[in-house]
Amino acid sequence: MNLSPPSSASDIIAHLRAQRSPENLAGMARFGIVTETALGLSNVELHRIARLVKFDHARALELCQSGIREARILAAFTADPKALTLGEARCWAEDCNSWEIVDTVADLFVSARFEQVLIPEFAADDREFVRRLAFAMMATAAVHLKKEPDENLLAWLPLIERHAGDERNFVKKAVNWALRQIGKRSAACHGPALTLAEKLAGSADRTARWIGKDTLRELTGHKVLVRLGLTHTGRAQT
Repeated sequence: MNLSPPSSASDIIAHLRAQRSPENLAGMARFGIVTETALGLSNVELHRIARLVKFDHARALELCQSGIREARILAAFTADPKALTLGEARCWAEDCNSWEIVDTVADLFVSARFEQVLIPEFAADDREFVRRLAFAMMATAAVHLKKEPDENLLAWLPLIERHAGDERNFVKKAVNWALRQIGKRSAACHGPALTLAEKLAGSADRTARWIGKDTLRELTGHKVLVRLGLTHTGRAQT
């Protein structure tokens, strides 16, 4: 099937099914990817398909509702951030059932500039993958929102501290990811993130302690300090 605009959701799903790769499913499962509805296509292939079919917001919503892992990822790749509504984003979050889907839609939600509204909302949600989405959005924003004032990202540190004791695997890894990315963003962000990491590293809570120690290792690493123009003490070089 030759995919090109204006390919429909049904065209794309038929193409995905035709490319099904059962041998890839076992490897995906080893990385914690939910494979019950997966067809076994790699993200490299999905990015290739996304480039072929281009953006189409209405079609992306149809793909999202299909339940198929590859179609849901393509939906995030080809949705229009400018057309996405908060209601659609919340519905998308409701259906997240794997870290991979979460981390993919985090990019979309940040591109739509919903981070200030949705991060506190999702962090307060007790569901594992919805809460992960809050911290995946933090990490994504720290990397991609180059012009965002640093203080807007530092304002999320209390949320990181509040949820650093969530021992669920996919939450704690996202909390750790968010703290590390904020700390690596700039010299101005590095100090406050490092201070929080030190506090968490001394926590009596095992999960918080792991997050703190892991973040400390990265934020005090030579490459990070050099890139940010900091000395081994964390102070700006003169």
